[in-house]
Amino acid sequence: MKFKNIILSFILLFVTWMLLNNKFDIQIVGVGLVVSLFVSFAVCSKCEIFSKVNVSPKGIIYFFLYFFVFMGELIKSNLDVARRVIAPSLPINPGIVEVETQLKTKIGRLVLANSITLTPGTLSMDIKDDKIFVHWINVTDADKENATKEIVAKFEKYLKVIYG
Repeated sequence: MKFKNIILSFILLFVTWMLLNNKFDIQIVGVGLVVSLFVSFAVCSKCEIFSKVNVSPKGIIYFFLYFFVFMGELIKSNLDVARRVIAPSLPINPGIVEVETQLKTKIGRLVLANSITLTPGTLSMDIKDDKIFVHWINVTDADKENATKEIVAKFEKYLKVIYG
C-alpha cells in the first residue's frame, strides 16, 4: 500500500508540474522529476490517501469517463449560472438539501463533495456519514431521493468504481 501511495502521488505531482510549466525542456522535466519524487517519498510514504483507489484497467477507464462527465456538468452548470446572472428575472429557489451517497470510503465522499462544489450553483456544506448537505441555487425538488438523483447520481456511478 505504501508503494502505491508513493507512485500515484509522484504521477499526480509530476503531471501537475508539467501542466503548470507548459514546457518540455530537459531542465524543467528534470526538476519536476526530482521534486515530485522527493515530495512523494517525504510526504506520501506515511499517508494513506491513495490506498483506496482502484488502479485497474476498469478503474482507469472509469476515471477518464468521470473526467468527461464532470467537465460536461461543469460546462452546463456554468452556462446555467451565467444565464441567471445575465437575466436576473429568471427564477431562483435557493435552499439546502440533504443528499445520500453510497460511497463507502472517505476519499470517495470527499471527491464527490468537491465535485458538487466545483459545479456552479451547488456548494457542499457538510458531510456526515453517508449524507452530504448541499446549498443549491435552484432547488427543484427538496425530496432526498430526487435531489440525490439530480445532484449525486451522475458522479457517483463512476466514483463507486474508482474509490469503492
